[in-house]
Amino acid sequence: MIQINAVYSDRAFPLVKATEGSAGWDVCASEYYTLSDNHVTMVDTGIKIEIPQGYEIQVRSRSGLALDGVCIANGVGTIDSDYRGVIKVLMYSISGMKHIKRGDRVAQLVISKVQDAEFVTVDTLSDTQRGAGGFGSTGK
Repeated sequence: MIQINAVYSDRAFPLVKATEGSAGWDVCASEYYTLSDNHVTMVDTGIKIEIPQGYEIQVRSRSGLALDGVCIANGVGTIDSDYRGVIKVLMYSISGMKHIKRGDRVAQLVISKVQDAEFVTVDTLSDTQRGAGGFGSTGK
């Protein structure tokens, strides 16, 4: 288990896991927001965290919100280990005006280990059965 230091503003809500088996910690809005059709809104959580080197935190949608047409604008957000600002979630609605109240759970935070890599320039790549087949090439 790793330790992640967190600083909460006076408007923030603690990070919590919904169940013992949950992969992510729920993060809540620290203010009231109105989401309108296809307009991205930056939702403040009032939380700052200190992630250890070698880790990242992924900001992921909550399935209940997605079912209601509320999405995270950048798919999965990434919080890098050297970021020290307030966690904000980019959100929008695809199903009309939606209201986010202070304290509503708006996303989940999932901790992931980061594997460092070195990219090496070469002239060719090894052959595979798939080769350069991309989008839809393995079936639909």
